[in-house]
Amino acid sequence: MNSAHSIDEELGINFLDEECKIMVLLVDDQVMVGEAIRRALLADPNIDFHYCERADEALAIAEKTRPTVILQDLVMPGVDGLTLVRQYRLSPITAHIPIIVLSTKEDPAIKRDAFTAGVNDYLVKLPDTIEMIARIRYHSRAYNNMRQRNAAYRALRESQQQLQITNLELQRLTNTDGLTGIANRRYFDDYLSAEWKRARRDQKPLSLLLLDVDDFKSYNDHYGHVAGDMVLKTVASSLGTCAMRSADLYARFGGEEFAVILPDTDIDGAVIASQKICSAMEALAIPHAFTIAGDFISVSIGAATFTPQEDTGQSDLIKLADKRLYRAKALGKRRVVHEGD
Repeated sequence: MNSAHSIDEELGINFLDEECKIMVLLVDDQVMVGEAIRRALLADPNIDFHYCERADEALAIAEKTRPTVILQDLVMPGVDGLTLVRQYRLSPITAHIPIIVLSTKEDPAIKRDAFTAGVNDYLVKLPDTIEMIARIRYHSRAYNNMRQRNAAYRALRESQQQLQITNLELQRLTNTDGLTGIANRRYFDDYLSAEWKRARRDQKPLSLLLLDVDDFKSYNDHYGHVAGDMVLKTVASSLGTCAMRSADLYARFGGEEFAVILPDTDIDGAVIASQKICSAMEALAIPHAFTIAGDFISVSIGAATFTPQEDTGQSDLIKLADKRLYRAKALGKRRVVHEGD
């Protein structure tokens, strides 16, 4: 057969796509064999041919050219063919490249040793052109399919990882207040519900702090909404520096109001946390000339503690903390109220 077209018709195989082009590396110390195989493979223009006659260079050339099939002479000076096969299999670059051994003998024992060493196929040289091309194509196609599957798997894994990152980011955005960057009211409600159930199950105290920036409307009116937004961001950031426990949650409750959930904390612990927050706010020393509470931004806090029972709900905790916050503001602001109904 002198034309690629006629060989394709006899083999019943279409040309591989360009991206799956066949690349053959022949490792054989006999130049005449190399020339004969090169000429035979000219029948298929979709096959690229590389030749190596030195066994000690074979692995380096294979790693550089990355063939889809290696035609390996079994007997070579310096290093025998099966030793080379084992070297190919140890290299991460050539470990899975199909290897077709070329031997001068049709010997079952030699075949056994070759397959044990890791070869994929066995041909007696010089093989028939049609048969050799068919086997080269078969092994190349299998190798390219494997690479494509691996690439698709890697792409799928990367896509899944990116989707997971995106979902986590969406979840974070869903639970985060857009202005201050801390937990929003939605996440506050979910977290309080979970901690309420835990406290009722374990019969442990659960505390809640509701705090309000004193005379914030006056601040907005006189300093502007941009400055007001900056105050809310600063207050939220300061809450985060109050060194609360990992289980504690601080959130924007709404407007200029913030909330702090303190699991497994009694009223004394809630008062200590409240005083710490008040001190942190005063340390900010943000001027506020239009408040009756002093010369700087301050907060009022209502603190409440419940050990949940069957006849109480989380809304009761919120209502009590809110009543005490209202009383703190009525008493002159810039203070903590933790007693009374």
